[in-house]
Amino acid sequence: MGSATEATETFVAHRNLLFTVAYEMLGSAADAEDVLQETWLRWMKVDLGQVRDQRAYLVRVTTRRSLDRLRTLNRRKEDYVGSWLPEPLLTAPDVAEDIELAESVSMALMIVLETLSPTERAVFVLREVFDVGYEEIAAAVGKTPATVRQIAHRARRHVDARRPREVVAPNQARAVLESFQRALEARDLQDLLDVLAAQVVLISDGGGVKQAAPRPIIGADKVARMIVSGLGKADIVLTSEPTVVNGNPALVLRVDGEIDGVIAVRVEDARIAGLYYVRNPQKLTRIASETPLTLK
Repeated sequence: MGSATEATETFVAHRNLLFTVAYEMLGSAADAEDVLQETWLRWMKVDLGQVRDQRAYLVRVTTRRSLDRLRTLNRRKEDYVGSWLPEPLLTAPDVAEDIELAESVSMALMIVLETLSPTERAVFVLREVFDVGYEEIAAAVGKTPATVRQIAHRARRHVDARRPREVVAPNQARAVLESFQRALEARDLQDLLDVLAAQVVLISDGGGVKQAAPRPIIGADKVARMIVSGLGKADIVLTSEPTVVNGNPALVLRVDGEIDGVIAVRVEDARIAGLYYVRNPQKLTRIASETPLTLK
């Protein structure tokens, strides 16, 4: 009983960390929860007396389970209808205040991580986000430390070439988002054009359940006209409310009082350079209550 109690207490103490590791590797809260369940079952069979570093052991098991899940998830994405976006999470103010954590779970960076191979993503997340040592990463991904160093270098170079060019302060991002919100609710084409970057990219995810653009839309004029046209076709009451999703300012959109989706943004040079609109109902289950995230 004592060993089981200690195991439970240790797992609970590190649960938020393990969820964050799994989520950053998978981009799916539902799959991250499944990984934690598998990790828990494995952990309860372990002889704690043989575990030198319990935190490191749990991270290693979580990483291995996440890698297995990620390969399965990637096969599911091949059959996914339209664009695939990470599952948005309502997060507490402390996540937004932690600049490193907020950037690591931002929609913009999570989308970049989608372009890595499963092993590259695991190595990048563990090394660059959680500052795990090369030997520990090697044990988690089944590679030599020397190979892990090479993978880390390659993944870092790949991500750096695609990640947002600047880290925007939350108050600056909120100000830009407020301008977008006013233009959206007014359905004003010019006001939308004023807040969108020239080469803004709109990615929408309906999962085949809700209507969404099948491919990314690029360019301020195309994006603004599509938004205005889409809103103008329907006799609806559109409302939006600011929130914090994945540690960054976002909007929850409601149509006739019902949640329609979540819009996250990437801001560069005081304009919106990326719009990420999640409409798939299966991905909107984590915006009613906060999900705790941590790097520690």
